[in-house]
Amino acid sequence: MNDRMYIDGQFVEASNKQTRDIYNPATGEVIAQAPEATPADVEKAIQNARRAFDEGAWKDATALHRSRVLFKIAEAVKSNVAELAKLETLNMGKPIVESEFDIADTVTCFEYYGGLATKITGEVNPVPDNALNLTLKEPVGVCGQIIPWNYPLMMLSWKIAPALAAGCTVVLKPAEQTPLSALRFAELIDKIEELPKGVINIVSGDGPITGATLVKSYDVDKVAFTGSTEVGRWILKTSAETNLKKVTLELGGKSPNIFFADADFEAAIDGALFGIFINQGEVCSAGSRILVEKSIHKKFVEAMAEKAKRIKLGDGMDRDTKMGPLVTEEHRARVESYIKIGKDSSAKLVLGGKRPGGALANGYFVEPTIFDNVDNNSRLGQEEVFGPVVAVIPFENDNEAIRLANANPYGLAAAVWSKDFGRAMQVVKQVRAGIVWVNHMQPTYMEAPWGGYKQSGIGRELGKYGVEAYLQAKQVHINLNPAPIAWY
Repeated sequence: MNDRMYIDGQFVEASNKQTRDIYNPATGEVIAQAPEATPADVEKAIQNARRAFDEGAWKDATALHRSRVLFKIAEAVKSNVAELAKLETLNMGKPIVESEFDIADTVTCFEYYGGLATKITGEVNPVPDNALNLTLKEPVGVCGQIIPWNYPLMMLSWKIAPALAAGCTVVLKPAEQTPLSALRFAELIDKIEELPKGVINIVSGDGPITGATLVKSYDVDKVAFTGSTEVGRWILKTSAETNLKKVTLELGGKSPNIFFADADFEAAIDGALFGIFINQGEVCSAGSRILVEKSIHKKFVEAMAEKAKRIKLGDGMDRDTKMGPLVTEEHRARVESYIKIGKDSSAKLVLGGKRPGGALANGYFVEPTIFDNVDNNSRLGQEEVFGPVVAVIPFENDNEAIRLANANPYGLAAAVWSKDFGRAMQVVKQVRAGIVWVNHMQPTYMEAPWGGYKQSGIGRELGKYGVEAYLQAKQVHINLNPAPIAWY
C-alpha cells in the first residue's frame, strides 16, 4: 500500500514528515497513514506541472501518442481491478461489488478519452474576406484537480483522463479521507515510460492547506472541483481574486425522484430505493426527495419501507452487503443531525434513523432512513444530507410535481417514472436539472454530459463536453492577399 505522494515522477513524503491516519469506516480501525502535504510540497508539484506543460513534452505530443498513453493507463488499472476495488472498499466503506463497478468505470473513462484524444479538431470559419480563418483547440495548461471521497478512483479518472487527452498537465488532490487508491494509481502509472514526468502529480492532504494552495496559485490555469457547494463558492471567488483561472464545479444536489400513479409499481419501488441507498446515499445525484402522486402515496411508502428492511448493512468486504458504513465518524454525525431535524419536524419517521448495534457497533453505520410527509420547504426537504436519508413528499398533479421539483436551490439530477412517455417528456422539459432519467435512476455513461443547473455547479464533465472543459479556442487569421492598408 503506497504511502507517498507523487511529484515529478518521484514518490515523496511530506516535507515536514507529517501524516494523517486513514481509517476503515466499517471497523473504525487505522489501516494506513498518508502524507499531509505542506504548501511548499504543493507548490513543488505545481512548478513541475508548469515545467512539464511549458516545455511541451506532453502538449506538443501527437494526439495519437496521448491516446496510446491513456489506453496504457486504462490497461494498468484493468490489470489491478481486484486490488483497487479492495482498497476502495477498505478506505471508503462501500460494498465490494460497487467498488468493482467503479473500477470498471474508471477503466472505461480512460479508454473513452483515449479514443477521443484523436478526435479533437478545430474549425475553418467562413469570413467575408479573402482570408483563411481558423479556430485552433489548445490545452488550458496546468490544472488543479480536487476530488471527493465518495467515488475516489472513478472521480480521479473523470478529472485526469480528459485533461490528458486535451494535452494539459495536472496536480490532483484526492480527498483527505480516501487517498489510498489515488496513491496506488500513482505507482501504476509510474511504470508507463511514454508518460513524461511531471504530467501527473498527486498530492495528499486537507482542503484548507493542500486544496487552497492549488486554488490560490497563479501558476495553475484551471481548477476542477467536485464537492460541496460551500467550498465550490469559495473556489470560484478565490480564483477570481487571483489569476482569474478557469473553473469547473460539480457540486451538491437534492434530486427529485418523481413517481406518477401510472408507473410500473415494482420497478418504481426498486428505483426509489436504489436512487437513495446506493453507495450509502453518499451520492451527489442521490434521489433524496421522493415525490409521489397522492393516489399511490400510502401504498408506495409502505412498499418502500418493507423492501428497505431487507437491505443488508455490513462490512463492504462481505459480498452479501448491500449498504456499507458512512465514510467517517464526523460525517455520520452530520447525517444524524439531519435525522434529528426530521424527527423534530412534522414529518413522520417510517423506517431507520438509528445506528445498528452488535457486530457493526464500531463502524460508522446508519440504518436506511425514510421520512414521510416531509415539507418541501423544510431543511430536510431543501438541504443535502449526503447519506441514507430520504424525504417522501406527496403531490396532487403534474404541475405540483414540477413546482416541488424545481423549488430547491440545487439542480443536478432528477428522475421521472411513468408509462406515459408524452407526460414524462413534458416533465423532463420543465424540470431544471442537468441530468434527467426516465424510468431509471443513477445510470452514468462516459459518453454523456454530467453536471448541474443552479447551485449544483458550473460546466460539464464526461463525453465531449468533458474534454472541452480543458481546451481553449484560438482564432488564427491568415490574410491571403496582403497589401498596404490606406487607413490614414
